[in-house]
Amino acid sequence: MLDIHRTDTTSNPKIYFTHSILPSYIDPQNVSTKKQPFATFNKQPFSHILDLILPAEMYELIQQSLSTFATSHYARVDMKLGEILEPDFLAAYIKQGNITMLSEGRPLIDNRFQLHDGILRLELDRQTYERCGLQGTPIEDGGKKHQKSRWIITYNLRQRSMKHGKSAFSRLEWACKNVLDRSLTWVFWNANPSSSEALTHASEVLSKHAPHFHEIAPTTIRLEECLCPKLAPDAAMFDEDESLRLLEYIHILSLPSPRVNANDAIDPHLSRYAVPDFGAGVARRGFVCVRWKGFMPPAFVRDVFLSARRDGFRSNKAAKTTQQDADMNVDVEADKEQGMWFALIAQGFGAKTSWTTMQFERGHTLTWATEN
Repeated sequence: MLDIHRTDTTSNPKIYFTHSILPSYIDPQNVSTKKQPFATFNKQPFSHILDLILPAEMYELIQQSLSTFATSHYARVDMKLGEILEPDFLAAYIKQGNITMLSEGRPLIDNRFQLHDGILRLELDRQTYERCGLQGTPIEDGGKKHQKSRWIITYNLRQRSMKHGKSAFSRLEWACKNVLDRSLTWVFWNANPSSSEALTHASEVLSKHAPHFHEIAPTTIRLEECLCPKLAPDAAMFDEDESLRLLEYIHILSLPSPRVNANDAIDPHLSRYAVPDFGAGVARRGFVCVRWKGFMPPAFVRDVFLSARRDGFRSNKAAKTTQQDADMNVDVEADKEQGMWFALIAQGFGAKTSWTTMQFERGHTLTWATEN
């Protein structure tokens, strides 16, 4: 007999669950940043892996619209922090444009910098913080309880006071020149869709730093003959245990795991997992998992979500109407019982944060935010 016990003393991850109902139409140019699931999208400024899981019949309807995301790019560039504050870079990308940047470094371990929506965030250890002479806020790092060893400094570079000659900006420039003067590797995203083409012709400000381009090309995995619970959002599904079972099922689909295959014959001594039944039974269904991997800000995630919601559900309703008009005897109750839905899973860098959202056809939205 083996004495197997858990030696990891770290705390269990926290999962925050919310249920919301979205309207039938959302203006992509005027999306609320405070309502769910968009508030959860914005809370995670950088995503490393994005999975879109949806039924196979729904994927065929939105496949063309998803192809527009295959042309997205991000860049990897070596820069010093102070070079972000240079007049031409500051004016082109921060004051007027909208870029997202993340430096190398491990959170809560290394000095790490990020830029998102004009907010420059510096995460520094105690020694570096004291040398910079800037005002910041201490954060918990899992070390000694009453000894602050890491600090956060933030600057809104879009404020009018953030320009050359002003005292606060001058202090930041001095710290970048005399303390934070090491060249770092950054990942760079520009919200301007014509940026990648301009960079290839060396007509962008970033071009002088010799950036390397990376395409965010999706990969598609088809899951045939999967067992799927017949889902209809109700009060029982919002219970803590039921919502966690549903979250587990979505993540198992994203692996993809053979445990959800209808023909799976795993020995129960090796795996006791069973597809959950929420009271309406379990059916066979094909799924598709579309995965993007790279550097993706919330705007990219939001566009994928709105595209799948708009084209998938609208096209599905039109297909049902056309089918019923052609043949009044066609039975579509089986499809209604299973329901149309899709799920998005986004993982942040370092696997410290992630979230999952599930969108149903009539606007019901379930969101799980996980913090390790």
